[in-house]
Amino acid sequence: MKRVIDLKVFITNRDSTCDECGENLGRKAWITLTRDKWALCLACADLDHLLFLPPGNAALTRRAHQRSTLSAVVLKWSQSRKRYERQGLLVEATALEKSEKECLADDEVRARRREREAERRAKADIQYIRHFAMRVRELFPSCPPGREVAIAEHACLKYSGRIGRTATAKSLEDSAIRLAVIAHIRHAETPYDRLLATGIERLEARARVEGKVYEILSKWEH
Repeated sequence: MKRVIDLKVFITNRDSTCDECGENLGRKAWITLTRDKWALCLACADLDHLLFLPPGNAALTRRAHQRSTLSAVVLKWSQSRKRYERQGLLVEATALEKSEKECLADDEVRARRREREAERRAKADIQYIRHFAMRVRELFPSCPPGREVAIAEHACLKYSGRIGRTATAKSLEDSAIRLAVIAHIRHAETPYDRLLATGIERLEARARVEGKVYEILSKWEH
């Protein structure tokens, strides 16, 4: 059965700073709030792998929401109506892609998919991603075939604030590569996203899957 808890992401109307990484997010930042009312950017909240699905196609939204293990409602404060209004959903890429295949008869969906792919290609620094992927394969020779490319593409997306865009990652330091691999394992190989979807706090969810993460990490290193 589909879980009933959706996380909430807010589009701010004022300058914001992430309480964890200290990054100045500026106006119209996308943040989530912890139970202690800390504001976290999507990268620190481990939600930056989700894709934004705007409103406008009820069938696509319904299917993607049902298929996505982890999802978040995007809200923005309306000054005129004095309330938060829904702007769309953040959903997992695989859920969105499967849902789009079910809606291929819809020209609007196909156009949106082409636009998103064009945006992804425009943001991707192909040469850097290739080098990053090669370094992942060198450090983790037993990771599944092709997984190094997926890790590099996610970590190195331009303007994302992810680990692959940091100075240490651009110099391909081992520590940055390792962090990117750990993040991938956490999302792809453990029930971490499902734990977040049930309302478990991020740090507690990380603690629950930490043993599994490092077990897999060790296997990939040899």
